[in-house]
Amino acid sequence: MTDNAADSEERLRRDLAAAFRLAVQWDMAEGICNHFTARLPGNAGFLLNRHGLHWREVSASNLVRIVPGSNELALQDDDDKVAYHIHAPVYRRRPEIGCVLHTHMPYATALCMKDGGRLAMALQTATLFHDRIAYDDSYPASVAAAGANEGERLADALAERDVLFMRSHGILVCGATVAAAVHDLYYLERACRMQWLAAAYGGADALIPQDALERQKAVHARWGNRYKIEHFEALKRLLDRDEPDYAA
Repeated sequence: MTDNAADSEERLRRDLAAAFRLAVQWDMAEGICNHFTARLPGNAGFLLNRHGLHWREVSASNLVRIVPGSNELALQDDDDKVAYHIHAPVYRRRPEIGCVLHTHMPYATALCMKDGGRLAMALQTATLFHDRIAYDDSYPASVAAAGANEGERLADALAERDVLFMRSHGILVCGATVAAAVHDLYYLERACRMQWLAAAYGGADALIPQDALERQKAVHARWGNRYKIEHFEALKRLLDRDEPDYAA
């Protein structure tokens, strides 16, 4: 491994470890379940959290490097195999994706429990996801039960979108970078939370008109990447102060 490649991997490890710690703070962790991954440069595989660790324990050094076609068969834990089945097909099919986050975060996952559950374009925050969400409205079995075929089916359902709502299961959020994926994860859960709060009030959603959605989409395209980077850097500064062991 070259010095540049080693430096790139170390930065990626710190960023992905930060994502786990932030997910705990945001009530998106579920015991020792679920996985976040990040693609290593140069087709060198991807980083994965080892099953059995609470996300508060994940750090840069204890992430595992998985190289498809090489060491994935060495995964001994069934939960790690499940993670491989979900994440590997996305990386294989979508070379522009650098990070895949899978959670059962409460408010977004609750929408997956509803027939026809959809994120309503009724809030400015929700417009960040206009035309970016895919919905899988079937549940043939868990990935643990169905194996690799279910992972391929979920990748089919995601297609060219960035977010997948999986019925009776949870959420998949994909981004070009860890910063982009974490930013979307945070705002997706906030948008879903607001939708549930509005539902408690009753009545119909006040949907944003299509022309306004298209204008917002242009705004997100123009400023979104800069904002995602600045947001993630700010979050890491807080982690550096409060949980510096994430980078160890």
